[in-house]
Amino acid sequence: MSLSASIKSIQDTMRKDVGVDGDAQRIGQLVWMLFLKIFDDREQEWELLDDGYRSPLPETYRWRNWAADPEGMTGEELMSFVDNELFPALQSLTDPVRGHTPTPVAFVIRSVFEDAYNYMKSGQLLRQVLNKIQAAVDFNRAQERHAFGDMYEQLLRDLQNAGNAGEFYTPRPVTEFMVRMVDPQLDEKVMDPACGTGGFLTCTIEHKRGRYVKTPQDEQVLQASLYGVEKKPLPHLLATTNMILHGIEVPSQIRHDNTLARPLISWGPKDRVACIVANPPFGGMEEDGIETNFPAAFRTRETADLFLVLIMHLLKDGGRAAVVLPDGFLFGEGIKSRIKEKLLTECDLHTVVRLPNGVFNPYTGIKTNLLFFTKGRPTTDVWFYEHPYPVGVKNYSKTRPMRIEEFAAEEAWWSDRQETPMAWKVSLDEIRARNWNLDCKNPHVGEQESHDPDELLAQYRQMQAEIAALQEQLKAALSGALDGH
Repeated sequence: MSLSASIKSIQDTMRKDVGVDGDAQRIGQLVWMLFLKIFDDREQEWELLDDGYRSPLPETYRWRNWAADPEGMTGEELMSFVDNELFPALQSLTDPVRGHTPTPVAFVIRSVFEDAYNYMKSGQLLRQVLNKIQAAVDFNRAQERHAFGDMYEQLLRDLQNAGNAGEFYTPRPVTEFMVRMVDPQLDEKVMDPACGTGGFLTCTIEHKRGRYVKTPQDEQVLQASLYGVEKKPLPHLLATTNMILHGIEVPSQIRHDNTLARPLISWGPKDRVACIVANPPFGGMEEDGIETNFPAAFRTRETADLFLVLIMHLLKDGGRAAVVLPDGFLFGEGIKSRIKEKLLTECDLHTVVRLPNGVFNPYTGIKTNLLFFTKGRPTTDVWFYEHPYPVGVKNYSKTRPMRIEEFAAEEAWWSDRQETPMAWKVSLDEIRARNWNLDCKNPHVGEQESHDPDELLAQYRQMQAEIAALQEQLKAALSGALDGH
């Protein structure tokens, strides 16, 4: 059975369990088990290479000793072991020799399991799943390792269809293009302060390995150059596993934390990095009090705005960033205007790539933009590039997603910039006169009116639905007022 078919079979088995509800829980359940299996495979490799290797895990809790035997524990005995022994032990893991201070590896395992959860209720079904994972995944076979990397990418894409879990995944063509244009050098520290499942960091690993890693020493430099922080437990687990899959031996620099929860002033010079690539969550609101970590002029509870202020602060002089932001940031006023003024006067916002609708479908249809900037010099001109749909495509979908080849035109244009039907330049003076409004329309394209009957009908239906919703709200308000009277 192929790896892909095995993973599907495992998910089908989990669907029979009454404790697992929905795709996000299924993927969370699957990934903590895959993490332990992959870690056990890596340990076998480390044991062969180093006679002195000691596992940070007590023998009882190593995959090989509780999960690998197809005739091993099952039923109530297995459930009791996982819920009452395995999880508590991993969530409080310390180094078996040094006592309370965990080694970096033990720290990674503990942080992964701090908020992980065993959703399954049937010990028989759990045993079936463990047996299928044991049979399907051998991470020490090079060919299978590559296949599993592809399979893991598919799992992350599946998250896009799991309700709001889709916020964890940025389409691969977008992450790859952003990393290529920022071009992190071998020894440059690269950070994603809202790293989700680790897509930007894995693209950075591949970029550095493909261009700059020539020796084992280079590989060690690469391993130490990546930093990620993720607030939510499931994507943190996914990101840590993703790092191991991409050959990061001890991904201790992927922290489970909220980057915004730390006062801005406490990030000092030693925390500065050369490159930041990120897609901060947008449309969300931070909890009360988080905004007080920021200077009064930039206090807002809107997550993406706070992240942009943080990103500017974290870059060292000459540092480069690529950030995904929604259209609302470009034309927003008030605090958004003040953040844009800071961005354009303290950084060189040299490029804004305007993406079409649907890049993040089905999670959101909101239009997004890629902002590229360098810290330490003010902006003189902003280049805008309108990314078109491919010929014959009216929108992206699950069956017709964006492809990396679509960015070839931007890449060709990047180093020798000329005005084209897709590219235009706007001066800082003009943007300042617009009160820092960056929603600059393509001057080469007039107001485009759709005459497609399907599109017009869809717009009409949407307007009718909005009118009906407003009528219901008005009715409820009137009814409430009359009842109150």
